[in-house]
Amino acid sequence: MPRQLLSSGAPWEPIVGYSRAVRVGDAIFVAGTTSTGPDGRLVGAGDAHAQATQALANIASALERVGSSLRDVVRTRIYVTDISRWEEVGRAHGAVFRDIRPAATMVEVRALIVPACWSRSRWTPSRTAPDEDAVGHPG
Repeated sequence: MPRQLLSSGAPWEPIVGYSRAVRVGDAIFVAGTTSTGPDGRLVGAGDAHAQATQALANIASALERVGSSLRDVVRTRIYVTDISRWEEVGRAHGAVFRDIRPAATMVEVRALIVPACWSRSRWTPSRTAPDEDAVGHPG
């Protein structure tokens, strides 16, 4: 079965050895995503809502490039470094997924690969096998 690898161009992809998204047949796996812009720099420093919005845009772009869309997402996992700011991140998530309504989890973690990031997200499109470890590393 052909394997389609999608790179975002993030500087740590070749260091860690991962892809933004991988498609094998009907299965699509998307790596955890931070709020990096096309130039690899953080978007929305200090603004959790802006960072979540950018991460969502990055995921939407990756899904489209492998023949899927946000409408196919059945599960999201959101990792925040300050759970007291959950509402800012949650509003960005709700703006995109209000009608799609995937299963969602938000948890606090100690740190992310980009120190100034408030959140990163993992997405599971419905074409993906329901494997808890199916989605990779931040970037």
